[in-house]
This record gives sequence, C-alpha cells and structure tokens, in this order.
Amino acid sequence: MEEGKRQRQVAGILLQDLNEIFTRLGLNMIEGGMVSISSVKVTPDLLEARIYLSFYKMEDSNAALKKIESQAWEIKKILAEKIKHQVRRIPVIHYFEDDTLDHVFKMEALFKKIEEENKNSHP
Repeated sequence: MEEGKRQRQVAGILLQDLNEIFTRLGLNMIEGGMVSISSVKVTPDLLEARIYLSFYKMEDSNAALKKIESQAWEIKKILAEKIKHQVRRIPVIHYFEDDTLDHVFKMEALFKKIEEENKNSHP
C-alpha cells in the first residue's frame, strides 16, 4: 500500500528532528563508527514510527542499537518537545537496523568474484 501525504510529512519531520537529536546526544558516532538514520516509516494512523538505522565502520551494530534503545526515553522526550505542535500524538518509536548497505557490499563482492572467474576461465 502506498504511503499517504501526511505519513510522508510526519516521516520527514521525524527524520529531520531525530537526526538533530542524535547529533546533540552524540548518538551519531558510537565506538568510532557512524550511525545514520536511513529512513523513517510511519503507520497510516501515525501512531507508530519505524526508524531504520545504518551503521558504518561499526564492530558491533547490535551493541550500538542497544545503546540507542537505552536512550529511547530521552530521545522521545526531546522529540515530543520539538513536534508537539505538528502532530496530535507522539508516535511510538521502534528502532531497526537497516542492513541494505551490507547486502549491496555482498552483491558487489559476488559480482567481482564472478567477473574474476570469467576472466580466468576465458583467456
């Protein structure tokens, strides 16, 4: 089902404000790695938001996700203060790891391997 206009608006607001909050709380850099919000998906009733996080140069992305979840209350409190005049209810926020980049890197590695094998088998 396609996202509605209001869903996209709220997702955009959440993305912008959460990026700002992550920077303020120092959550965009964890253990020498970088954390970025890759996308925000909001349910049609605007009561839940799924925040997809990308982890770059991170040894243990699960530990980083747990650190972010441990500060979820503080993040939501700051977010509520920022968006209280733009939404009727503050959405429940769930954090997920966006592993799209991992898949991209794996696919690129596979294509390179196949290309190398083709070069070696056809002199």
